Amino acid sequence: MSSSTAMHRELQRELETKATDLSKLQKDIAKNHQVRKKYTIQLGENELVLKELDLLNEDANVYKLIGPVLVKQDLAEANANVRKRIDYMSAELKRLDATLQDLEEKQNSKKEAILKLQQRIQSLQAGKAKA
Repeated sequence: MSSSTAMHRELQRELETKATDLSKLQKDIAKNHQVRKKYTIQLGENELVLKELDLLNEDANVYKLIGPVLVKQDLAEANANVRKRIDYMSAELKRLDATLQDLEEKQNSKKEAILKLQQRIQSLQAGKAKA
């Protein structure tokens, strides 16, 4: 009977460890969603800026806000900078998507492991009740 109790305690500890791991994964997933949201918003803003820049004539004046000062900038340079930012943000979103997929797969496997452990604990308890 005592070996059954020790086994039950061990399973409980293992369950707590897996639950803690699952909680950490869920926090990482939430953080990923926050960062992804930020990049998505910035990407949309930069795409709007690019559309506006494309509407301008080549001799139009373009200014960039640097700190509290507006600095005149060449249209081609501004266009190139915005495109670089869009490329960077798109690459980051792809990376975040891949990370998210990996985290979700890990989360699902942890949930399955927890479910199996809970079933083992329940069957152990049911075995004790019969004895």
